Amino acid sequence: QVQLVESGGGLVQAGGSLRLSCAASGRTFSGYAVGWFRQAPGKERDFVAVIRESGGTTYYADSVKGRFSISRDNAKNMVYLQMNSLKPEDTAVYYCAARAYTGTLYYTAGPYDHWGQGTQVTVSS
Repeated sequence: QVQLVESGGGLVQAGGSLRLSCAASGRTFSGYAVGWFRQAPGKERDFVAVIRESGGTTYYADSVKGRFSISRDNAKNMVYLQMNSLKPEDTAVYYCAARAYTGTLYYTAGPYDHWGQGTQVTVSS
C-alpha cells in the first residue's frame, strides 16, 4: 500500500507560481507512476500531468503545457508539480495519484489505485 500526502497549495495572484509536493510512504515508491489531477467545484477530476516511475517520461494536459513541470526524487519518495504563470482557471483542488507502472501511462483518474487527500490552489485575478 502507498500513502500519499500533498502539500504546497495556497492563494496566489495570476501570473504567480506555486510548487506542489506529493510525499509517499509505504511500499517501494520507485516502481509507481505518479499523476497529478485537479478538480474544480462542480467539475470532473481532470488530468494535469504524469511521470513515469523512473522519471524519464512525462506528459501534460494541453491546458498546462509549457507552464507546469512534473518531477520526482525517488530517493526522497517525493513528486513535485511546479506551476508557473498561474491563471484563475487553474483554481482547483490538486491531487496526486499513484499506480504501479506496467508499461502504460494513464491520463484518466480511474486506473490510479492510490490517492492523496488533495491541496487547494486558488489563483486570484
